[in-house]
Amino acid sequence: MANHQVVASMKKQSVWRAPDLSGRWWPVFMRNLLVWRKLAIPSLVGNIAEPLMWLVAFGYGMGALVGEVSVGGDAARVPYILFLASGSICMSAMNAASFEALYSAFSRMHVQKTWDGIMNAPVSLDSVLLAEMLWAAFKALFTVTAILGVMLALGISHSPKLLLAWPILLLVGMMFSCIALIFNALAKGYDFFTYYFTLVLTPMMFLSGVFFPREQLPTVVRVISDWLPLTNAVEIIRPLFMDQWPQAPLRHGLVLVVYTALAFWVALALTRRRFRS
Repeated sequence: MANHQVVASMKKQSVWRAPDLSGRWWPVFMRNLLVWRKLAIPSLVGNIAEPLMWLVAFGYGMGALVGEVSVGGDAARVPYILFLASGSICMSAMNAASFEALYSAFSRMHVQKTWDGIMNAPVSLDSVLLAEMLWAAFKALFTVTAILGVMLALGISHSPKLLLAWPILLLVGMMFSCIALIFNALAKGYDFFTYYFTLVLTPMMFLSGVFFPREQLPTVVRVISDWLPLTNAVEIIRPLFMDQWPQAPLRHGLVLVVYTALAFWVALALTRRRFRS
């Protein structure tokens, strides 16, 4: 009778209540790490191959035609490959975190029922979701670190300010992990993720200044672009590649933090609702 009362009490709790987090997310994180170690090399190759192809094809190919581009109007002109590299590293963090928090997390949650097995131990759903978010962010950071190494080897940038890019890119990974976990909670199957990549991530890549300066966009579109999560990531990272400081780091950083916090809260609420039904 007592157990039924506990279950009934849990069902009456709002899914929008504050996160109930503890240090028990760490074993879940380590479990994912131990599984991933067996496939680390193929995973790394798969994650860095596409962004490097974009960089080589557009950076060197189109870069030979474009030459230099203006950053921030006529404030500075930089080689196109530097412009592209500074944007594509943010795009890589976005894609790597999103893929892990969608396909891999959905497999563990829905297909393999790994989350159900973990929650048979004294680990809450909130801690499981936190571990999944941090794991996806770690995968994204691992990917962009490898790509940054290649960029440094190619001599695209040697700015010492790039050391500050790592914590920022980790935050970018966390942000897009949280956003992806919202769609993970809503998905009924893998096909659902096509809508997210096609209707959300792909337009964001073209509107956030990754491939061309945002000054080329119509005024209304640029105003919308100013508040996109990828735009604010690029606005912080790109000046570091140019050995400069961002113009409004607090504003852009605050946007990233707010997106991360709100997206995690929404993802947690939707995931609670999914497991309640």
